[in-house]
Amino acid sequence: MRYISTRGQAPELTFEEAMLTGLARDGGLYVPAEVPVLDTAALEGLRGLSYEDVAFAVMRPFIGDCFTDDEFREMIRAAYAGFGHPARCPLVQIDNNHWLLELHHGPTLAFKDVALQLIGQMFDRVLARQGRKITIVGATSGDTGSAAMEAFRGAANVDVFFLHPAGRISEVQRRQMTTPVEANVHAVALEGTFDDCQNRVKDMFNDFAFRDEVGLAAANSINWARVLAQVVYFVTAALALGAPQRRVSFCVPTGNFGDIYAGHIARRMGVPIDRLVIATNENDILHRTLQTGLSEASGVQPTIAPSMDIQISSNFERLLFEVYDQDGGAVAQLMQEQKTQGRFQLSQGAWERLKEGFMSGRSDRAETMATISRVAKDAGYVLDPHTAIGVFAAETLITADTPMVTLGTAHAAKFPDAVEEATGHRPALPVRMSDLFDRPERLVTLPNDLAALEAHIRQERRI
Repeated sequence: MRYISTRGQAPELTFEEAMLTGLARDGGLYVPAEVPVLDTAALEGLRGLSYEDVAFAVMRPFIGDCFTDDEFREMIRAAYAGFGHPARCPLVQIDNNHWLLELHHGPTLAFKDVALQLIGQMFDRVLARQGRKITIVGATSGDTGSAAMEAFRGAANVDVFFLHPAGRISEVQRRQMTTPVEANVHAVALEGTFDDCQNRVKDMFNDFAFRDEVGLAAANSINWARVLAQVVYFVTAALALGAPQRRVSFCVPTGNFGDIYAGHIARRMGVPIDRLVIATNENDILHRTLQTGLSEASGVQPTIAPSMDIQISSNFERLLFEVYDQDGGAVAQLMQEQKTQGRFQLSQGAWERLKEGFMSGRSDRAETMATISRVAKDAGYVLDPHTAIGVFAAETLITADTPMVTLGTAHAAKFPDAVEEATGHRPALPVRMSDLFDRPERLVTLPNDLAALEAHIRQERRI
């Protein structure tokens, strides 16, 4: 299996190389040159298997000879052994033909754990084999940072630095990043928005001298391995609801577009997915792009769903590469327009292809809070704000013959203020995190300045 850049000017890589590289040297993102297909018989053969066995079958064709079968099975087993539910990612019905896919049973109570616990295993195995050390640098709008730190904390061959927008994530999210005691994990509050964090990370990757000096790598969703691990739960959910004989729709609370892009890959693999619904909050650039064909940033608004407070969705570039027939030059031009003008216009053909594969919905604060309140009363289920945005969008698109699955992206206790305001009850953290607010924090705040960030990383990383 070979991996190619969405901008067409970087060398093809193996899975192992793409995983460790993250962002391509031409500024693009790596995607598989081809997507393996699971036919009806193969999908039927996955029914009734454990999450771990399905994960092996779905991911194995993408990894080439990076790991032996025994190695890969062991890494998958270790990744999910600590999850708090035997199904790992269970389905819960909340209404007629409407299910939630609970993705919060990992150690940091968010969907990012599903991929990052496995990526931690894969990185550790490869780096030990190569005798290499790397520095993972990423941007987080709330959940990726803590999930990555949990996956790599104490790792001998990895230093981890995650930037988050200062004052724009929940206290639980912040404390999950600032309270680990291991010396190899570092939380940085950047004076700016998530898009500023993401842009500075891209700047570091494009500073090739710095990139090579510190062995820069990525663990956020620009890393193909992250997307691949997320494909699995679309497959398990569809199988549980009748696939391949029955079509299933999914609604995904969307920020950086990685999670819903994983659903798109599952569909390309042959999973009978009917609708893929992009759910956005007030930072609705993806919804507006789908409606008009014009992608135009309008400034990030802080909301009660901070993980979705994004105007530049990095993984959307992977989909653009497809709807432009893998024309890397065209994608590079669009990304340049986005960078210099804050906007780009899709061609008519690309826009039509986008609309063929996706639908979208948007909810504001009042609609999101009302959804949390109503679902708590009617279904006895407490939603976090991000999942509530997905539920709101999904409810208008549910049909009688096709089950709708909304991805439950986080535990309600990660956003207690919003949930308490909506329901009158403050959700409690699980027992294993009950002392989170008593743990000392370790955090540095830095300006939105590339030189300051690079100097901090040079100073704090282990040699």
